[in-house]
Amino acid sequence: MSSSHVLSEPAILYFGTPVVLVGTSNEDGTANLAPISSAFWLGWRCVIGISASSKTTANLRRTGECTLNLPSAAEAAAVDRIARTTGSNPVPPRKLARGYAFEPDKFARAGLTPLDSQTVAAPRAQECPIHLEAAVTARHGLADDTPALRGQIEVVELRVTRVHVRPDLLMDGQPNRIDPDRWNPLIMSFQKFYGLSSGQVHASRLADIPESAYRSPDVDRARDDAPCET
Repeated sequence: MSSSHVLSEPAILYFGTPVVLVGTSNEDGTANLAPISSAFWLGWRCVIGISASSKTTANLRRTGECTLNLPSAAEAAAVDRIARTTGSNPVPPRKLARGYAFEPDKFARAGLTPLDSQTVAAPRAQECPIHLEAAVTARHGLADDTPALRGQIEVVELRVTRVHVRPDLLMDGQPNRIDPDRWNPLIMSFQKFYGLSSGQVHASRLADIPESAYRSPDVDRARDDAPCET
């Protein structure tokens, strides 16, 4: 059978993922905030992909913790204000070549408000509708089998220790369920910002499975995570 598809070699394969603002603590106690769009979740675990030379990566290695702040489509302008900035000084050569500039106060530049966390020292971004506090559990390189890419990208596994949700996103009468019809995440697809269209496009048989069937032991474990001293 013949195909109507053609071969293509896109330079990037960013088919559409949610934007995440990763909050970390610098050596001097100040905050760093970095937008990424390489992230996915399973249970109460999140996996992110990030440049190995970034300030966020250095902070993750040193502190072993972060916050994951999820902007909605309404926060796109704030995210864009820090899209080509870095907390690294001097700016790494690869980022410098792409027009990045050093920014010591990402929260101020984005117009976002730092908010204390409960289990980590890293701050949350108040304006984002959802905040996750998280601890690093594993790290490894990505594309290390390609000499030209070896050591340039890290994949970080994070265990979520707290979830903070704006109340209007929760299902009525169900404080532990986020209503997907109320949550409109900011999506990046091929370097451009998008939101979700309203309503489901098709019924889902997966939705017939109760969410509780997927409940992870990490939920109970997170209750035992000690509050962070402030």
